[in-house]
Amino acid sequence: MVARTTITVCTTCSFGPDEKLRDGLTGGETLAGFVEDAARAQDALAVRRHACLMGCKSHCAVAISAPAKMTYVLGRFEPGAAAASAIVDYAALYADSIDGVVSYRSWPDGVKGHFLARVPPLPAETAADVPAGGDRKDR
Repeated sequence: MVARTTITVCTTCSFGPDEKLRDGLTGGETLAGFVEDAARAQDALAVRRHACLMGCKSHCAVAISAPAKMTYVLGRFEPGAAAASAIVDYAALYADSIDGVVSYRSWPDGVKGHFLARVPPLPAETAADVPAGGDRKDR
C-alpha cells in the first residue's frame, strides 16, 4: 500500500493582515473546507486541519507531506475554490512523485509564488538506531 499524501491546512490563519474572521470562520477554516471539497475525489490525498502552522505573516498556510518525501509549506492564499483547486492539483503531482519534488514547469499557476519552506524528510531509522532513552547515536 502506498502512503497517502497529506494536505495539512492551518485552521487559525486569518484572511489577511487586517481580517481574522468572516462569517464566524477564520481564513484557514474557510480554505480547509474548499480544500476538503476539492480533494474529495482524490484517493491518494488526505486533508487534515491543524491549529497554527506558525505562518501568520503568510496567511492561509498549508503543508503538503508524505513519509520519506520532502515537505512543502505554502501560504498567502485567498481562501476560495481557485486556491483549493491549485493546492489539490499540486498535491496530486506531489503524490505521484518519488521524493516529493515536482518540476516547476508542472506546477499549477495557482501555487507559483506561494511556497514558503521546503523541509527535507527525516532519515529512516530502525529501532537499533535509537538507543533506550531516545537519544540518537549521531548527537
